[in-house]
Amino acid sequence: MKKGGYAVPNVLSRVLLGFQGRKLARCIESELAENFLSLLLKAMGVAFFLLRDFRKNIVDFEGKYFFKSRDNGITVAAVFKDGEMTVKDTALKDPDVTVTFKDAAKLRDFLLAPKQDILGSMLRQDITINGNLNYLYKFAYMAKHLQLMVTGKA
Repeated sequence: MKKGGYAVPNVLSRVLLGFQGRKLARCIESELAENFLSLLLKAMGVAFFLLRDFRKNIVDFEGKYFFKSRDNGITVAAVFKDGEMTVKDTALKDPDVTVTFKDAAKLRDFLLAPKQDILGSMLRQDITINGNLNYLYKFAYMAKHLQLMVTGKA
C-alpha cells in the first residue's frame, strides 16, 4: 500500500532506523567523551606520580569532583586525598563540586578548548555547577598546566 508515493512501511523503517542511528551515535559519542575524560584524569594521575613540580598542585589538597552528563551517560569522578588522585566511573557521595555537561559534545568542546571558558560555558548553559566553583577553577588550572608541560610551553 502506497501513500503519497511512498511505501508506508519503508518510510516508517527509515524513520525508526534514523532515530536508532541518532541514538546509537549519541551513545558512542558519550562513551568516547567519558573515555577521553577518564584518560585525561589518568594522565594527570601519572603526571602527579612522575613530576614533582606538578605534584605540588595537590600537596595538602583534598577534593572530590564529579563530572557527568545530563542524561547520566557520562559519569566520571576524581578524588584528591593525601597527595594522590583516584579516578572512578561511579557517582560520589557529597562531592565538593559536580559539573554537569549538557551532552557529550559540550564535554568534548570544554576539554579540548584552547582556553577553558568556565563562565561562558555556564552562561550558554553548556555546563551547570553544583558546589564550590573554586574547585573547578583549580582543576582547570591543573589541566592547563599539564597541557603546557606536555607541549613544552610550561
